[in-house]
Amino acid sequence: MAGTSAQPTQEGPVRRKTERPVWSRDFALFFAARAVARLGDTMLPVALAAGLLQHGYGAGAVGLAMAATAAAFAGLVVFGGVIADRFSTRKLMIGADLVRLAAQALTAVLFFSGHVVLWEICAIGFVNGVAGAVFQPGVASTVPRLASDIQGANGAIRVAESAAQLAGPAVAGLLVGFASPGGVFAAHAATYAVSALCLLLLRLPPLPPRAREHTAGRAGKAFRADLAEGWREFRARTWLWGVIAVWCVYMIAVWGPTVPLVATEVVQQHGARAYGLVNSALGAGTVVGGLLALRLRPRRMLRAGAIALFGFAAFPATVGAGLDVPVMAAGAAVAGAGMSFWGVMWATSVQTQVPPDVLNRIHAYDVAGSLAMMPVGQALAGPAASVLGAGQVLLVAGVMSFVVCFALLAIPAVRGLVRAEATAAGSGRTAPAGERAGARKG
Repeated sequence: MAGTSAQPTQEGPVRRKTERPVWSRDFALFFAARAVARLGDTMLPVALAAGLLQHGYGAGAVGLAMAATAAAFAGLVVFGGVIADRFSTRKLMIGADLVRLAAQALTAVLFFSGHVVLWEICAIGFVNGVAGAVFQPGVASTVPRLASDIQGANGAIRVAESAAQLAGPAVAGLLVGFASPGGVFAAHAATYAVSALCLLLLRLPPLPPRAREHTAGRAGKAFRADLAEGWREFRARTWLWGVIAVWCVYMIAVWGPTVPLVATEVVQQHGARAYGLVNSALGAGTVVGGLLALRLRPRRMLRAGAIALFGFAAFPATVGAGLDVPVMAAGAAVAGAGMSFWGVMWATSVQTQVPPDVLNRIHAYDVAGSLAMMPVGQALAGPAASVLGAGQVLLVAGVMSFVVCFALLAIPAVRGLVRAEATAAGSGRTAPAGERAGARKG
């Protein structure tokens, strides 16, 4: 960049609205890669369920196949963050997409041939999870390199992913009906091919000089030392680990039980069509939340996001209370909007408050911490429902959703964190990351 004002500070990157607009050629390619890959990922559960059930396996086998991918991803994403901070994130993401392309193409061949063995499907799922763990950390550091308006970029990506999530299951259902589960896996493999092609055509601007120096300096550094450095950087930011600590409670008490129990309650009481309507309303709400995040620019982003997250309580509460389907759908829409808005505020905060040379590792710790307790919440949902009743557990989840939001707002470092752009505007410069992390509480 020309001019000293566009140079990065020692602690973090300078953000200027005139540097890189959101809708550039390169951001459009990344946007397309994320949207298409998300479309494929939302097709996968339908393909697994239909395919395994068709070959004589039960619901437990479907869960095991999905768990193989989730376990590999959650267990290895932290290591993926270290790798992403050492090498070219674009090449790593392309490589991960190609691995998943090959894995899903192999799965399609197995289903087309009728040779479906559960351990093979689980092994392929594990490989997919490993590839995802290598891919995901690079997403966080790619967005700031493509657009100065990081919140706008995150909002646009959230809208695209939400729309893909709405369309994916429907497309998969059509493919299963007109072709076979193997056809869905073939289509899923094709989405990774499209994603890899988009990333191959992508031209990322160079890293800031300080980030390049850190990357070069890590070449001879022990892997464990990089891992430890990422952990120290993570712990040094109270707002960061504070949110993750609260999020663990959220996964156990709210999200974990809500997903399976809403499905069983709505299907049993109102039928599968009603559940499809409620799920579609949830997806439509996430689109609305992403659109709101494109327009609203709160100075204290995490405070605004936590307030929006109060809306998620409407989802489990309306189902738990046994209300009519239109009311449950409305509650799901409100919940989706709140969750989506929070997601953009959180992603933007991480990407703008953390120095680029450690961003991939910190994002990996963020992802791992956010997902760690979800299986616990899902595992406890069944026993809790047996003791209290599914409706009561969902009502408790609604109450706990409020508790979690109050907990987020009770942490001074979370509610007082000032957006990076606001800090820069107020002082005529971009504040160092450490200074922003300790922004004045209010």
